[in-house]
Amino acid sequence: MRYFIETSYKGTAYSGFQAQKNANTIQAEIEKGLSIYFKQPFHLTGSSRTDAGVHALQNFFHFDTDHPLINDVDERENKTEDFQLEKPVYHLNAILPRDIVIKKIFRVSENAHCRFDAVSREYKYFIYKNKNPFLEGRAYYFPYQIDLEKLKKCAEVIYLNKDFTSFSKKNTQVKFFICSIKKSEWILENDTLVYHVEANRFLRGMVKGLVGTMLKVGRGIISLQEFGKIIESRNCSNADFSVPPDGLFLVKVGFDNF
Repeated sequence: MRYFIETSYKGTAYSGFQAQKNANTIQAEIEKGLSIYFKQPFHLTGSSRTDAGVHALQNFFHFDTDHPLINDVDERENKTEDFQLEKPVYHLNAILPRDIVIKKIFRVSENAHCRFDAVSREYKYFIYKNKNPFLEGRAYYFPYQIDLEKLKKCAEVIYLNKDFTSFSKKNTQVKFFICSIKKSEWILENDTLVYHVEANRFLRGMVKGLVGTMLKVGRGIISLQEFGKIIESRNCSNADFSVPPDGLFLVKVGFDNF
């Protein structure tokens, strides 16, 4: 039996999404919580990896088990399996740290895959100019003058490209760097400036590289033409990955079947 887990988390205290040796990660915490509650070992497969310090409003894992998760959990009549799994979700959230939440656990077909079946990923990067203690840790404090029109032009340039080698950090495991951009825009959202981007896939460090490099255009450090040349260079040494993870959120993972 295969199940999907929908989760949300604040990534500040974690070394990323995927399990690593000698590091505290989102996957490790959820696997531990599942093992404690269901009294069996779990190995999760993740949908979209997020780097250290990055947050997620929605992300997914899947796992397989030979043991029914709802056995004797709720025997009320006319209740679906998804409804019955609400009780384990409640107890799992009591076990998990306060900065990780499981939203839902649901049964899927045996061949469903939370990574390969995902058709899109959507990110937002939040920036604020005026000191605000309520945004600290959830957005990038950037108290400089920014030309929003230049940023918007950069976002339009991104639509014209598919090869984002320049915005992939080194030591990546991927062999090709083609991404199909579905949305690329700079918007004002409440008290923040937000870069909103959606694609079929993202490379390691890609959103931070795009944001950091576009901010250089917005500040007049490089021109729009130079930004285009950085994309064309296919050399990550030319991009700026220095923006912190605080402002980066994985907003949504899209699937065709739900």
